[in-house]
Amino acid sequence: MAARRDPDRSALTAFADELRAQRERAGLSRDELAGRVNYSASLISMIESGHRSPSRDFAGRCDEAFGTPGTFARLEQRLREVPFSSGFRPFQPYESQATALRLFEHSLIPGLLQTEAYARAVLETHPNTAREVVEERVAARMARQVILDRDDPPPLLWVLLDEAVLTREIGGPKVMHDQLVHLAEMARRPNITVQVIPGLGAHPGLLGAFVVAEMTGMPAIVYLETAHDGQTIEDPDVGAAMSVRFDALRTEALTGTASLSLIEKVTDERWTT
Repeated sequence: MAARRDPDRSALTAFADELRAQRERAGLSRDELAGRVNYSASLISMIESGHRSPSRDFAGRCDEAFGTPGTFARLEQRLREVPFSSGFRPFQPYESQATALRLFEHSLIPGLLQTEAYARAVLETHPNTAREVVEERVAARMARQVILDRDDPPPLLWVLLDEAVLTREIGGPKVMHDQLVHLAEMARRPNITVQVIPGLGAHPGLLGAFVVAEMTGMPAIVYLETAHDGQTIEDPDVGAAMSVRFDALRTEALTGTASLSLIEKVTDERWTT
C-alpha cells in the first residue's frame, strides 16, 4: 500500500503544482522553460513530478521567468522549513545557534556533511515513505548545512567517525566516492576537524550516534540517535556526560591529518571506479 500523504501539507507538491500551473499558463513546454531558467528540461520534469527538490537558485529563476516576484522563493523556503522528526525538531534550533558541535557517528556520514545524493540514498531506505516526502527530507537536510557557511562565525565542528562509515556502501560506488571527496574537502576547513576511529573492535561509541551542541552561556544540549525517532535531551548532567564520552572516544581516534589521509586512501582504493 502506498504511503498516505495529504497533498495540501506537502511543500514539495505545492512547488510542483505551482511550477506546472505557471508553465502551462504561460504556454511553455519544459524545453522552452529550460531555456529561460538555464536548467535542463529533465530536471524540470523531475521537479514537476515530485522526484527532485528545487534549489533556491532554481526558485529565483522561476520567479524571474514567470514574473512572480517571491512566489517560488516562498515555496522553496517552505520546503526547507519542513518539520523534522519529532525527536530531532527540538534540537534543530540548538544546532543552528551552536558555537561548537561534537558529532559521533558509527554507521553513516553525519547529516551536516552529507552530499545530496548520499542523503537521498539514506532517506530512501525509510520504509513506507513516499517519494515526495523523501525529497522534502533531503531538502531539509541540505538546508541545515548553511550553518557551516555563515559569517558570524560558523560553528566549530568536531567529528568522530567509526572507520566502518567509510566502507559501508550507501547509494553505490559513485555516491560513496563523491561523498568521501566532499568529506575530505570539508575536513580541510579551519573550523572542521574530522577524526576516524580505526577498526579496533568494540568501543563505547557503538552504543549509538550522538551530537553535543555547545552554546555561549548555556549547558550543552544532546541529540541521541535511536532506532525509532531520536531524542533531544536538555539535561545539563547528560550534556556533561556525553561531552566526556566524546573526549574518551577521541583518545581512540587517529589525528586529523592521519584521518584525512585514511579518507583519501579509502576513496582511491575502494570507491574509485
